Amino acid sequence: MVHTFICLGVPVAVDVNSGAVHVLDKTAYDVLALLDGPLADTCPQELYGKLPQYTPQVVDEAWAELLELQKNGLLFTEDSYLDPAAATLLQQDAPIKALCLHVSHDCNLRCEYCFASTGDFGTGHRMTMEVETAKKAIDFVIERSGSRRNIEVDFFGGEPLMAMDTVKATVEYARSLEKEHNKNFRFTITTNGVLLNDENIEYINREMSNAVLSLDGRPEVNDRMRKTVAGGGSYDVILPRFQKLVEGRGEKDYYLRGTFTRYNADFAADVLHIADQGFRHVSVEPVVGGPDCDYTFREEDLPGILEEYERLAAELLKRDDVNFFHFNVDLSQGPCVIKRMRGCGAGCEYVAITPEGDIYPCHQFVGNEAYKLGNLYDGTFDMELSRSFAGLNIYTRPDCKDCWARFYCSGGCSASNLLVNGDIKKPNRFGCEMQRKRLECAIAMRAIRAGLAGGSAQSGEI
Repeated sequence: MVHTFICLGVPVAVDVNSGAVHVLDKTAYDVLALLDGPLADTCPQELYGKLPQYTPQVVDEAWAELLELQKNGLLFTEDSYLDPAAATLLQQDAPIKALCLHVSHDCNLRCEYCFASTGDFGTGHRMTMEVETAKKAIDFVIERSGSRRNIEVDFFGGEPLMAMDTVKATVEYARSLEKEHNKNFRFTITTNGVLLNDENIEYINREMSNAVLSLDGRPEVNDRMRKTVAGGGSYDVILPRFQKLVEGRGEKDYYLRGTFTRYNADFAADVLHIADQGFRHVSVEPVVGGPDCDYTFREEDLPGILEEYERLAAELLKRDDVNFFHFNVDLSQGPCVIKRMRGCGAGCEYVAITPEGDIYPCHQFVGNEAYKLGNLYDGTFDMELSRSFAGLNIYTRPDCKDCWARFYCSGGCSASNLLVNGDIKKPNRFGCEMQRKRLECAIAMRAIRAGLAGGSAQSGEI
């Protein structure tokens, strides 16, 4: 399979199965765009009539260049990763390597779009995780991680700073077990910033390998959706605290994570606004919600969103100081094959644990009893359900099989699929369209920054 597109004025071809990406001249692009299968040794006569703007000699030259790429295994290559029939058997008993630890099911903001129902996950019961439960979670991941040394723990909520004592006790406990079990814990905290103070900032910058900071963008955009309990805006409260935290992070990872909705379809302005406040690492992601929500995107919004991504890409080409998360792309064949096919690993390599000790495939499944994997206190873990998640990959999701972006996307988000389509195997088409556009933008930006725009079929490989 070969995918051709023009983005930011750059003609590109992606050979899906080899991972080769080619920046083409206009002639080669026009020739390739007309093909739905491998090139023959000679150009078919009917192709000349479909390209009247070019002489037969020019078409033949482009054909020869493309044919050379094909002979070198860089165009129209076969899928040799996995027999689709064997896809459901792919690493069924994967070791758990990451926890989303819900240390708080409570929050001091009332964000309108919150999938966690402002912190309590729709239960009506606000609570924080006891230290005993957190320690059991650490014991659980050590036991289930097998020989894997590196383990990720994300302190999540609700708002995890409301359970800072539990956070600190968990870090201390995990560190005390690292040497004995040959483990290395890497901690992340996701926070809305309201409770950030000098003590918390110092602790986060010392102990957390990554910090995810929630801010939607411009003041009026952020404050429309991210309100305090009293109904006021949160922007003026959290911005200086985030700035202070980032100033003290040094080389440690962080990113500002926002959500855009139907109310701010011009989200490029929000990305740039966040960058202008001194934040280099930015992620602004589309909201996921049901069709009855006013802030959820409609089908008619999609063309404008795709155009906005390209506008954002054009702006970011002017700025090397902004790392926009969704325009990062690995063109070197990326992570291991299993990761490229399975994606996030929710339910098998990654689980979420609630304050009660309940285990779910990820934070977005919390509260959905049909997808509850078990409980720390009764020692249960539904391996059959976990294996069903382990079996999710680009070959077992029918809609992914013919998608050019499958090795970059890895099948998308199961929770989003369930919310939108009622089926974890059926990708959210709206989300897929946005993902494909983001990838096209990312590839075009790479080509431009590498000085390859306008190159020939052979010299333009990236």
